[in-house]
Amino acid sequence: MATKNITDLSLSRRQLLKGGAAFGFGAAALGLAPAWADPWGQSNTYPQGIVEGSDIALAIRRETLAINGRDTRPITINGTSPGPLIRLREGQDATLRVTNLMDEPTSIHWHGLILPPAVDGAPGISFAGIGPGETFTYRFPVVQNGTYWYHSHSGLQEQLGHAGPIVIDAAEREPFRFDREHVVMLTDWTYEEPATVFRNLKTAEGYYNFQERTITDFLADMRENGFRETARSRAMWAQMRMSSRDIADVTGSTYSYLVNGQAPEQNWTALFKPGERLRLRFINGSAMTYFDVRIPGLKMTVVAADGQPVQPVPVDEFRIAVAETYDVIVTPEADTAYTVFAESMDRSGFARATLAPRLGMEAEMPERRRIADRGMEAMGAHGGMDHSDMAGMDHSDMAGMDHSDMADMDHSDMAGMDHSNMAGMDHSDMQDDTPPGASEGDLLPAGTAQPGSQYDQAGIGIDPDERRILVYRDLKAFRPWPDRREPEREMEIHLTGNMERYMWSFDGKKFSEVNGPIHFRKDERLRLILVNDTMMEHPIHLHGMWMELENGAGELIPRKHTINVKPGERVSALITADAEGSWAFHCHLLYHMDAGMFRVVKVS
Repeated sequence: MATKNITDLSLSRRQLLKGGAAFGFGAAALGLAPAWADPWGQSNTYPQGIVEGSDIALAIRRETLAINGRDTRPITINGTSPGPLIRLREGQDATLRVTNLMDEPTSIHWHGLILPPAVDGAPGISFAGIGPGETFTYRFPVVQNGTYWYHSHSGLQEQLGHAGPIVIDAAEREPFRFDREHVVMLTDWTYEEPATVFRNLKTAEGYYNFQERTITDFLADMRENGFRETARSRAMWAQMRMSSRDIADVTGSTYSYLVNGQAPEQNWTALFKPGERLRLRFINGSAMTYFDVRIPGLKMTVVAADGQPVQPVPVDEFRIAVAETYDVIVTPEADTAYTVFAESMDRSGFARATLAPRLGMEAEMPERRRIADRGMEAMGAHGGMDHSDMAGMDHSDMAGMDHSDMADMDHSDMAGMDHSNMAGMDHSDMQDDTPPGASEGDLLPAGTAQPGSQYDQAGIGIDPDERRILVYRDLKAFRPWPDRREPEREMEIHLTGNMERYMWSFDGKKFSEVNGPIHFRKDERLRLILVNDTMMEHPIHLHGMWMELENGAGELIPRKHTINVKPGERVSALITADAEGSWAFHCHLLYHMDAGMFRVVKVS
């Protein structure tokens, strides 16, 4: 494996980094050259170095650091942004001591890790946060393996680079073979302060969208669809005062798209020897950006999704939602370079890296694709929304939202929350064993895809005839999961919002408007149905428990910690509610979460 083939130089460097971390020093503080200047470091480690072992120290600062050649002020972990790769081993007991050297509270959430609620890292839900000058010690057993990541759950700090990768080595041999591995962490960086970005989003719809339609687009549509259909479509969008090109809220007009902290011009390079099987661990650690990933000239075989092994799927391209991870195997046979191309979903920019047998090599970049337009399915989703109860919502104070303010909240009385007044839905009987109007026999068999799901579609801007694209329908667990029970009941939650006023919510209510948590009964088998009533994609993340995506694979449905829900789509997941305590549940688009698409799930 890659971790056993590191030169003495790299081992010495890692030991020095690890020792420095114990005193809050990192690569920058020690004056070391970045690891990507070391060819072996590039081919065997994450660029910002590795911290590993049973006792890990992390120091969080905000300091001056160059990003894409320009000095800026990110949040760093052990002197780098993104932070170091944390390497753990399945079966160990992990101890991570996190020291906050900033003048504001912070936190670390271990995204996708199954652990006790007190160390999950969501301030105000599971702990009080880490105050300035304080050290918080996270201790938990490592009960899984695979590719994950960590990030702040305080305010908008994630946008400031407060994130990093996690690799957990398996206790037993994994079901696929590889000779070398690389972590590929995708992020979006803006030189604006995140609070400014959030304020701009609330000021005007499409504030960052400079790819609006032109007369040339109108004429092209008219040639393809005829004048009447084109005019009707344009009139509908105009009536809604919305754009068919609202693909992403924040775009390349302010974002730089990075691979392992480096911009396309910096050409982060991962080395290989021709004929080696490379494991590429892709992590979408961005705040708001979906990426379409391909390596022209190489077939990728997907072997894991969200850290969990899946039956191998050969593809040419995959879309990775915010917070998802995918592991792929590639085998470059030729003595040549290959471009790793991660294009933003809205086509406003891209991240880029290179696979090469030697440093300094580059490959041709693929032709950029033009932005797509939202179709009728997005109009239908938006048209079905009821905004009448949202008109009075005031988001003026949410730009600096920090969940650490919730530390003193008493969640003990939240289990009996009445959902009956939510956005036109009647939830008054959601605590029953069956959904409203149905008997237990009416529930779909476990693993069955929901009517209204789009698991065979990659999403907007993807031509399935152009190349082989990964879709959710392709994902099958490597083996059945232990809990084979049928669901005892169903719970339906609608994803709601108002693009024009930049309001985001569940069931028509932002987080500050609800009276208590969503309640799961301890150890119940639950079907969670998510219905997207908006015209935007939403990556939905549940802390503390797996969601088993019902994509039609029967007993081989895949486990996910983050599920992407496309506009107008209806999806479902099975949940074994075995994690007692309170857990965060939210959209992982950072500004959507802070605008109110956030809830607490209580298991008791």
